[in-house]
Amino acid sequence: MHMNKITVVGAGNVGATCANVIAHKGLAKEVVLVDIKDGLAEGKSLDIWQTSSINNYNTRIIGSTNDYSKTADSEVVVITSGIPRKPGMSRDDLIKTNAVIVKDVTERLIAYSPDAIVIVVSNPLDVMTYAAYKAARTVSNKVMGMAGILDSARFKAFVSEALDVSPLDVTTMILGSHGDTMVPLPRFSSVNGIPLTDLLPPETLAKIVSRTAKGGGEIVNLMGTSAWYAPGAAAAQMVEAIVYDQKRIFPVCALCNGEYGLKDVFVGVPVKLGKNGIEQIIEIKLNGEEMKLLQNSAQAVKEQMEEMDRMNIFGS
Repeated sequence: MHMNKITVVGAGNVGATCANVIAHKGLAKEVVLVDIKDGLAEGKSLDIWQTSSINNYNTRIIGSTNDYSKTADSEVVVITSGIPRKPGMSRDDLIKTNAVIVKDVTERLIAYSPDAIVIVVSNPLDVMTYAAYKAARTVSNKVMGMAGILDSARFKAFVSEALDVSPLDVTTMILGSHGDTMVPLPRFSSVNGIPLTDLLPPETLAKIVSRTAKGGGEIVNLMGTSAWYAPGAAAAQMVEAIVYDQKRIFPVCALCNGEYGLKDVFVGVPVKLGKNGIEQIIEIKLNGEEMKLLQNSAQAVKEQMEEMDRMNIFGS
């Protein structure tokens, strides 16, 4: 069982990696890669398509420079477009520039695929998911952001190293915004059911939590640009859960309407992901400290959302 068509917008490192993983997993008959830069999507698509016989898959990958008619009837769309934050650039500048891009891309996608489920990877993640939601004018369970899966994957990798165990046995839970106010929850994390808090001393755990929250920055500092293998694969994992209707429980940036006492804010929460998109937001029982961290994180996002609203990108 796979889908007919999946579109990835943005043929940069993250988008191309995501399209590549989707093709490898055989999640669709066709993957359309779209970019604004002349020939980039076509070139990367051709390169990926030429691995089909080597990597044993039949997914056809098609590139397009800004021709959204090729994306018609996509069941899932992944948006990775936007500019990275440059030195000296304020967060407001980044929000304004990328919100305009995400709005434009989402409107074009929805014009050709009105029923598509939208996964946003563009930064700043939570507020860009809000921008896509405003532009898509669709139900909130069909618009979501990829952050928590990436953050969890980083958390699992670090725990795996610290304990010298397989990352496959590590289960973690992360809530909140993608960024400094992220809320990793060691109390809800385990190694094959054994609580993490029993296996690692508090100071080691605190270090891992902090490294996870700064995970993206660590990679930027090392190579001067953002990560792409893990973010691309994380977005593809969300696509897979939707395509196969796996109903997996993943931390996803979603619109909260009362859950955790949060209203009208996009923030990372555990959800059940299946063929209808977000099929349920799961409320776990947080203690006072955890709840306070989540509220702080949501407040930070709310301020960015209000900032974007004031920019009047969407008219009245």
